[in-house]
Amino acid sequence: MTAPNGLHHLALSTADIKSQIEYFTDVLGFELVALYWMHGVDGAWHGFLRMNDTCSVAFVQMDAIKSIDRVTGTTHAGNAGGATAGGTMQHVAFNVDTYEDLIAMRSRIRSRGVNVMGPLHHGMCDSIYFAGPEGLVLEVATSSEPIDGRKWIDPEVVALAGISEEDLARYRSPATFDAPAEPLPNPPIDSAKPHLEYPEAVYRTLMAMPDDEVTRRFSESEPPVS
Repeated sequence: MTAPNGLHHLALSTADIKSQIEYFTDVLGFELVALYWMHGVDGAWHGFLRMNDTCSVAFVQMDAIKSIDRVTGTTHAGNAGGATAGGTMQHVAFNVDTYEDLIAMRSRIRSRGVNVMGPLHHGMCDSIYFAGPEGLVLEVATSSEPIDGRKWIDPEVVALAGISEEDLARYRSPATFDAPAEPLPNPPIDSAKPHLEYPEAVYRTLMAMPDDEVTRRFSESEPPVS
């Protein structure tokens, strides 16, 4: 089945990348593995902090971010129960393998002077909650077994969300997809579908461009240090 198998990186905006690197390395123990001029974005920096060989937290710093206000209830949730605009990050939870690791992580965070709430037992996982720089709402969680959809898909919430029995069956068992022998080209632009935001003419040009040309024109493969 063709589907993503994990989170490669989560990229967060920052007006102070050094403070974020300091926090995520010292408080959480992530390793800085990349910090370079962001490809294709003039004046922007891109930093990667490693969790494991296939998963990182990334930060993007550019001058424009400094003039954008952080507003609790709009851009930031403030806490794990707060609201933000649709499509924004409400909170992010990092994994540890065991409950003992969770308690040890709580001690690590507190040893750096950061307040932590929890653990809270959620049935499917155990979690602790705390804040990061620039208003980030953070969680560390652990699960002793995979989430069982038979127990954790609430029929009441399903109905309130407007999900039919047919919808639920599709969501529980997504359609498989076998990659064709030849890669598919972009479909015609449909305004009802989600789209990246570019000037319309630029977007149409990019979406009409052959994939090989996009790769050739916009890739930057060489590391900054040889």
